[in-house]
Amino acid sequence: MKNWLDEIKWDADGLVPAIAQDHKTGRVLMMAWMNREALELTAAENRAIYWSRSRGKLWRKGEESGHVQTLHEMRLDCDADVIILMVEQIGDIACHTGRQSCFYRVFENGDWKTVDPVLKNPHAIYSAGHTHE
Repeated sequence: MKNWLDEIKWDADGLVPAIAQDHKTGRVLMMAWMNREALELTAAENRAIYWSRSRGKLWRKGEESGHVQTLHEMRLDCDADVIILMVEQIGDIACHTGRQSCFYRVFENGDWKTVDPVLKNPHAIYSAGHTHE
């Protein structure tokens, strides 16, 4: 029997990009990487679990901030190389900057303009000034 994880086209590092979207609004909240274990655990635990390339370990979204992503649906694209996670974003903050979405800058007149407010100061979210999960 074929394992559903074997259908994923993992990159050379054994990773696949995962896009988290708000399950109600469809807004793109963030993009992160998943390895096989992260994807398997995400399905098993019904919460977003990523692979932190910078720390070289699993990253359970919200483990430090409390801003957990509860999984509602998981989709695989036609080329089997991108995952979409439809999630409920606890606390309505997905970005380590304290904003709802990591995609808070819009290209206007040749420059990137910040259009989303900080909902909570990152220093109030993370202990000891740690500002990225």
